[in-house]
Amino acid sequence: MQKLLIGLFTALSLLAAFGATADDAAQKTVAALYQEKAQLNGHQVQVRGKVVKVNNGIMHRNFLHLQDGTGGQGTDQLTVTSQDTAAIGDEVVVTGTLAVDRDFGAGYTYPVILEKAAISKVGK
Repeated sequence: MQKLLIGLFTALSLLAAFGATADDAAQKTVAALYQEKAQLNGHQVQVRGKVVKVNNGIMHRNFLHLQDGTGGQGTDQLTVTSQDTAAIGDEVVVTGTLAVDRDFGAGYTYPVILEKAAISKVGK
């Protein structure tokens, strides 16, 4: 029994130390992602905002654009890729991996983009 408890404790400790969940993602504003992009590149982040544009089914993913009222010209909108989608006007929380200077080719480059995001609609 003692070995079982030690093994269970060890497994839970490892999960706590290495298991990244949506709760572990840094909560940021759109403006903060642009300001802190070098430090956040490759990290899980979470943003809450309003969907202002949706393009579904592009390159086997959905592209959404969010605004949260922060940022200025060129830094006030975040592009998100996901297998999930939402409608224009939806208030959502997105959690994904921040990528910097992502180039999809054909002129589609993004200084900041949130990739492989999970999208949760905020209840009204």
